[in-house]
Amino acid sequence: MGSYRVCVCFQRRFKVAEAVPPSDVKELFQKYSDGGSHSHMTPENLRRFLAEVQGDDVSLIDHQNLVEQVLNKRHHITKFARHNLLLEDFHYFLFSTEFNPPIGSKVNQDMTAPLSHYFIYTGHNSYLTGNQLSSDCSDVPIIKALNRGVRVVELDIWPNSTKDDVLVLHGRTLTTPVELIKCLKSIKEHAFAASPYPVIITLEDHLTPDLQAKVAQMLTKTFGDMLFCPNHETLKEFPSPEELKGRILISTKPPKEYAETVRENSLKSEKSKDSDDDEWGKEVSTKNQNENHVGNSDANQHSEDDAIDDLASELCSSAAPSYKHLIALHAGKPKGTTLKDALKVENDKVRRLSLSEQALEKATESLGTELIRFTQKNFLRVYPKGTRFNSSNYKPMIGWMHGAQMVAFNMQGYGRNLWLMHGMFRSNGGCGYVKKPDFLMNVGPNNEVFNPKDELPVRKTLKVKVYLGDGWRMDFKQTHFDMYSPPDFYARVGIAGAPADQIMKKTKIIEDNWIPSWEEEFTFPLRVPELALLRVEVHEYDMSETDDFAGQTCLPVAELKQGIRAVPLYDRKGEKYNSVRLLMRFEFI
Repeated sequence: MGSYRVCVCFQRRFKVAEAVPPSDVKELFQKYSDGGSHSHMTPENLRRFLAEVQGDDVSLIDHQNLVEQVLNKRHHITKFARHNLLLEDFHYFLFSTEFNPPIGSKVNQDMTAPLSHYFIYTGHNSYLTGNQLSSDCSDVPIIKALNRGVRVVELDIWPNSTKDDVLVLHGRTLTTPVELIKCLKSIKEHAFAASPYPVIITLEDHLTPDLQAKVAQMLTKTFGDMLFCPNHETLKEFPSPEELKGRILISTKPPKEYAETVRENSLKSEKSKDSDDDEWGKEVSTKNQNENHVGNSDANQHSEDDAIDDLASELCSSAAPSYKHLIALHAGKPKGTTLKDALKVENDKVRRLSLSEQALEKATESLGTELIRFTQKNFLRVYPKGTRFNSSNYKPMIGWMHGAQMVAFNMQGYGRNLWLMHGMFRSNGGCGYVKKPDFLMNVGPNNEVFNPKDELPVRKTLKVKVYLGDGWRMDFKQTHFDMYSPPDFYARVGIAGAPADQIMKKTKIIEDNWIPSWEEEFTFPLRVPELALLRVEVHEYDMSETDDFAGQTCLPVAELKQGIRAVPLYDRKGEKYNSVRLLMRFEFI
């Protein structure tokens, strides 16, 4: 007979306990409380703690009311006889994401600079529910994005089969379309649910002139006075987010430049599935209204040139009066054959240039300062390469380091890069606009600008202490991580930012505990603290398989509140857990 083993897994038992205040919390409570063995913290004691340890503006806080709120919330009693905090109440307060969050929730930056001075929360193919090839097109992901604070929505617009209406879909794929008017109505309804600042609709236009005119009617009828239409054909400088509150801006190519692109594209033989409006550095596809094969013979060429010239003329005369008037932010490039030509700054106009992620990466090798100079006035949009069929995303920091305002992401996607995007736009109250750091906007006495390739000194050091975590036992099934025992949690903490600042560190593994207590401290020297994002992940160690995901967050370092803070964690898609959170301490030295 073969030997057998007795499984000892069942000997391990689930245990549920309350989170115990860490030693730092106990010491601070003793320091800031009255009394000996029966210590308690009065509202005045709490005020002193918040001012001296947390660095809060105590003039804005009603401390008596705050103490009462904490007691009511913790003990579920509306009228509480006691008007001070015991140690457990104090710990409850510190570990509450409602009372003691790691960053503020209100707009705190200057919103009166020109629009080009801000990073803008930007979506790519905002209408797709899933992958880039076969998912449904819908207004639902647009609504979700707007409710998250996204401010730039992209719509690819194409004629329907009978050429009498306009659909939104990803061209030359199996994505099922949605009517443009439905998307526009949903944008109007949800545009300012999360933020009062302007929404930009980028139109990837594949329309005939009569349908462009129809789109102009739709936009005018749907948005009315919400539409921002400049008095002049082009703007020398854009108004500020403050001036554009509650407004909708349209960004696309004006008909004349669009017609010239049709001509250029029609004379090229290469086609791609994903044609963006004025992309640089990838193959270009013919637009929908000119999809018939361009013949190679000399005999055919002359008649085709005539037809294209006729189309260009028709586009300019037919669509221009109604459609062109609605374009607030003109997409396109100046005359020239190189990317360096495309990055020339024109004194009399502001425009938008689009680069694929690969084209941007290539440009940063030799044109870094040209990119910075261009983005000080003009808009640079970066979008995912066409091979990201599964709606994944690229690293956003390279775009931000070079001043790109519109780092366009598949918001319905997933993964760590999307978590970074969420983290960046938690800044400034989550309003969708983040003021670019001064170093990206400054011009020196000799007209010099920031060079991302320069070696920079350490300018600030962030100390992070990870005390403990809790909430998994409320948000997860008891058997989610391990069938027969409590989970074995560890945390990963690090920085995303400038290349020299990027690092990840890891705590020890705490075995068999739903409330892991790590009490570990990490130090992060930062060269570009303005763009640094604090990355936090929790995983459950699994000896035989891939470690289980247990939560993540990404926080802008520039907005971190000092002191001991409750840090809420999010799931893979960026949705906040109900209860999962970490107790952490932040200190700048």
